[in-house]
Amino acid sequence: MNILVINSGSSSLKYQLFKMPEKTPVTSGLVERIGEKGSAVPDHRVALQQVIAELSEGETAVIKSTHDITVVGHRVVHGGELFSTAVTIDEDVKRQIKKLFSLAPLHNPANYACIEVAEQTFPDAIQIAVFDTAFHQTLPENAYRYAIPESYYKEHGIRVYGFHGTSHKYVSEQAALWLKKPEAKLITIHLGNGCSMTAVNAGKSVDTTMGFGPLSGLMMGTRSGDIDPSVIFHLMEHSGYTLDQLSTLLNKQSGLLGVGGSGDMRDIRKRVAEGDQKAMLALELYAYRIKKFIGAYAAVLNGLDAIVFTAGVGENDADMRSSVCHNLDYLNVLLDDNKNRQYKKALTEINTEQSKVKILIIPTNEEYEIAHQCYKLLNA
Repeated sequence: MNILVINSGSSSLKYQLFKMPEKTPVTSGLVERIGEKGSAVPDHRVALQQVIAELSEGETAVIKSTHDITVVGHRVVHGGELFSTAVTIDEDVKRQIKKLFSLAPLHNPANYACIEVAEQTFPDAIQIAVFDTAFHQTLPENAYRYAIPESYYKEHGIRVYGFHGTSHKYVSEQAALWLKKPEAKLITIHLGNGCSMTAVNAGKSVDTTMGFGPLSGLMMGTRSGDIDPSVIFHLMEHSGYTLDQLSTLLNKQSGLLGVGGSGDMRDIRKRVAEGDQKAMLALELYAYRIKKFIGAYAAVLNGLDAIVFTAGVGENDADMRSSVCHNLDYLNVLLDDNKNRQYKKALTEINTEQSKVKILIIPTNEEYEIAHQCYKLLNA
């Protein structure tokens, strides 16, 4: 069964082609900096068309025609309360995904665009959606409810949904296997253009930093993360900001970009090397938020077996891992700096021998997890 997985992030599109049930992909690739200033890829439609050309044309071709694809598995960020498992995409599912645009403005429109292009390009394939929110359906009510009148939850579905669930699920399962401890208490830290953390107890998500939409919690590439709602009221009342302007400010102009001048951690590091004080502050804010949630989630879990770093920044930025783990002695989190800097793109333990808490780098594999869920759905 040829399953093409499309994993579209806010500014990237990763793809892998699997011949399931084989775990190793036939081919994979990545289109980066989609929609960014100076990029040759203006949007996700163009990015997916580029992927299709790579799969079917020239020396890199791995399929003879688009008819060779059996299933296209799509990462969809927000499933609301409607979707807790993978589903076959039909017109009703597409309508529901579209209704959720406002809750995930950087992602759901891109996910939807990729679905439409894939439907046109692979007319024989079954289209399946795998939702980032699904893993977090195990949150207890005291974690997913907001302290507002119940009617807003009952009538409007306002609650914590959580995101990056596919990634958190995959790396937490890999960590539990590594530790040989199914009941492990874990904090998984997904640091990409979007960033989130999850407290995982015995394989279940029990709390997570992103909430109703993917804006809350950690500081991110262009998103503010947690901010006092009074700031929003103040800007509306005293500066005449519209809802669209506020959404753009908090989702697309804040985070690393707003504080440090770039939404890309690699650019921030270059600026720091050149002595840029704003970029230095951006890194301090970024690491501080992560550290604060480590303390909170250690309390939620009443203990901690391992901290897991994953995704682009989590896997590749040794300095950020060092900043986050610095001065966590109270929790018995002790980083081995040599191990931290010798990461080889595979599951790596980077704590000292004296550390009671394991510190792991685990490359996320959202694409395989999506393919696996598609395969399970069709073979149930």
